[in-house]
Amino acid sequence: MDESAASKVPAVTLTFWIIKILATTLGETGGDTVSMTMNLGYLIGTAIFLAALVVLVVLQIAAKKFHPLLYWATIIASTTAGTTMADFADRSLGVGYPGGSLILFACVMASLAVWYGSQGTVSMQTVNTPKVEMFYWITITFSQTLGTALGDWIADAGLGYEGGAIVFGILLAVVAALYFWTGVSRVALFWIAFILTRPLGATVGDFFDKPVAQGGLNVSRPMASAILAAIILLCIFVLPQRAGKRPQTA
Repeated sequence: MDESAASKVPAVTLTFWIIKILATTLGETGGDTVSMTMNLGYLIGTAIFLAALVVLVVLQIAAKKFHPLLYWATIIASTTAGTTMADFADRSLGVGYPGGSLILFACVMASLAVWYGSQGTVSMQTVNTPKVEMFYWITITFSQTLGTALGDWIADAGLGYEGGAIVFGILLAVVAALYFWTGVSRVALFWIAFILTRPLGATVGDFFDKPVAQGGLNVSRPMASAILAAIILLCIFVLPQRAGKRPQTA
């Protein structure tokens, strides 16, 4: 029997991280387009994106193999839902950025703990059964939401959007250094990097669409979203991707 079988999620390569950062940036501009530009509010925006996320997760679980377009559409749905959920918690519920970040951090840790308790691992390489896929997408959604809250918190703390992007960029560089030059758990580094790419995307997204007076470029949210979506599609079709490999137990 083969020692490995294809997973239903992509292998973690440079291409994965490029598209992930673009997707998280689109999540910020896309979420803000619906909730703010279209003036539907955070609650309705959350309902729209969560509904889309549920449909896409069902399709992802029903799929027999890795489909790049379906996978990245699901990631984008999770990150747009994360944007509106974080904004709803931080602003509409009044818990603030620190409170929202702490609550969401606890949710991510709880999700990973339950997943680990059930499967004995939280490795992305094991995402190949409906049960594990549910753990994966729940954790992904919580991490995307946490990333949004962290990005807004850092930017609002006085660093601004450019400063926030620099901070999270440096933190990601540290994670990369740990990956290449230490023996720190690759699974732990993956989830840390996955969480940190979300606030990086959030701050970059806000930098694009916020007014110049607030430190942004004043690019309209719909225009920024359309540009990012086009770049993501180009990356999906041009850059090499492959399914991850799942170790076999028998």
